[in-house]
This record gives sequence, C-alpha cells and structure tokens, in this order.
Amino acid sequence: MEYRIAPSTLACNLVNNSLYEPDYFMNMASFQALACPLDGDPLTQAEGAWRCPAGHSFDIAKQGYVNLLPVQKKRSNDPGDSKIMVAARQRFLNAGYYQPIAEALNHAALNGVPENMPLSCLDAGCGEGYYLRKLAQAAPDTALLELIGLDISKWAVMAAAKQSRQQEPNRQQEQSVTWVVGSNANLPVQTASLDRLLCMFGFPVMSEFSRVLKPGGALLQVEAGANHLRELREIIYPTLKPERSGEQAVPEGFAAQAAETVGYSLTLNGKEAIADLLAMTPHLYRASAEGRERAAALKTLIVSVDVRVIKWIKNA
Repeated sequence: MEYRIAPSTLACNLVNNSLYEPDYFMNMASFQALACPLDGDPLTQAEGAWRCPAGHSFDIAKQGYVNLLPVQKKRSNDPGDSKIMVAARQRFLNAGYYQPIAEALNHAALNGVPENMPLSCLDAGCGEGYYLRKLAQAAPDTALLELIGLDISKWAVMAAAKQSRQQEPNRQQEQSVTWVVGSNANLPVQTASLDRLLCMFGFPVMSEFSRVLKPGGALLQVEAGANHLRELREIIYPTLKPERSGEQAVPEGFAAQAAETVGYSLTLNGKEAIADLLAMTPHLYRASAEGRERAAALKTLIVSVDVRVIKWIKNA
C-alpha cells in the first residue's frame, strides 16, 4: 500500500506547530511492567524509585524519567544522540514535517484495537517522544494506553520527559508516559508485556523485541526507502551508494501482516530547518566537511520523504 500526500495538505498541517497539543492524557496509565536491567526481576515503583526484590534501586530523576542503563552496559560515557541532535530533531518534528509518517504509524498501531481494553506500547528509540505523543493524540477515547518511551540517549529521554510535564501541568505525581534511559539490546521490560512496539529509523534487536511482545502483539518498524532525503544526500555526498534490493526477510518469531509506503515532498525554507534536518540524522557525521558546507549554504531545499511502515505480528 502506498501513501501519498499533496504539498498543500502538508502545508496545512504545518500551520499549527505549537508544542502544547490538546489534552489527550485522560485515558492513559503509566506503564508498570519494567524489569531490573541487572537481574531481569520485576521492578516496583515506590517513593521516587523503581526497585527489584534483590534490592537494586533506580531513582526517578527530577525531570520524571528513570535511568535503567547500567554503566557496564554502556559503550561510551554519553551514548546515543547528543544534546544538539536532540534539540534539532525536536524543532524539526514539532514543526510537523514528519506528521504524515506519524499518521500512517498511528493507523497501523491502532487499527483493530478492541474498545475499553488496555494497549501497552513501547517506542524503542523514542528520541524526544514525538511519535508516542502523536499516538496518544490519535487514540480513540475508548482506548486505555500504557506508554513507555526508551532511548539510550539521556538527552533524548530528558527532552521527552520535559515535554510530557509541560503538557500535563496539573499532574502532580507520576507522568502518563514512562520514560526510560535504556538499550534495545537489553530492554528493561518484562517478558510478554507489550501489545505494540515501535522502532522508528532505529536499531532493531529482533530477539529482544520478540521477547517483550505478547503473542499476537505487533512490531511497527519504520525504515528509510531508496529515495528518502535523496536531494540532501546528493548535496552532501560525492556519490550515492547503491540501494539494497529485495524485500526484508521476515524476522524469526514473527509473521508479516502489512507494509505501507509513505512518500511526499517537503519544502524547507530557511537555513535553520535545513540544518536541523541534517543534524538529526547520521548523515551529519558521515558527510565530509565540504558536504556539510554545501548544505549550510542552502536557503531552500525541496527534499523527498520516502519511508516504509512494516507491521510484523509476534507468533503465538
């Protein structure tokens, strides 16, 4: 299935780029099925911390998130996206440029959800939380969401938790979304506890994704297509690498259900929007200094968005 959007429609979507969205937290509960990253035992929240039966304790930061990434699991002192990358992505996404992707994702995640039944969903590599917020906004009133956002970047999770607090000014205690610093390679989530799992342009670890999903649960994977950001890549690289051919193999433990292509053109006016797009992608570090200079000189850029939303179903 292919999803196309007219530029005029996208322009309308960009008119209101306010950070403060409607109050959609009434039908949400915080996700509780966390697991200790050290021994895998269930965690219980009490007195400003998450604790396991063995006595391991993880404090909830003042911003409202918990760090479940042990020092011994880190590959660097500050893994994941930098503070600058997170800020660039936050500005770009909140401007609405990727809203059609969020809409396609929401449809895939919410289609067929039974009324008045809890729906637990993890965004594995959540960044600053844009896609979870959009999912909450799109959910019907009859849905009871239990959302968890996880990222290996503490800066991303801090930004996500901060935005949640700004959108829930009257909520004095725990947030509606559980925000966690953690790794996809060792998800601090109890086995078979999730109905949905999102992986947005991220680093999928299918064995872990299969472990934490319930039988019949869905993995929503968003991947860049051959033409995604092609015009930008043609500017920053001397040549483009040949694209991978063929359909993605079905991951072990899953069955394919559906795939949808989201494609449209973006017009970026102004150096800041172009700089933010480059800064939020790995291309910032892969491009040469000359390539980055060519991008920095641009005042306007028309760029293609081309992504696939793939839905995998966990086998029973």
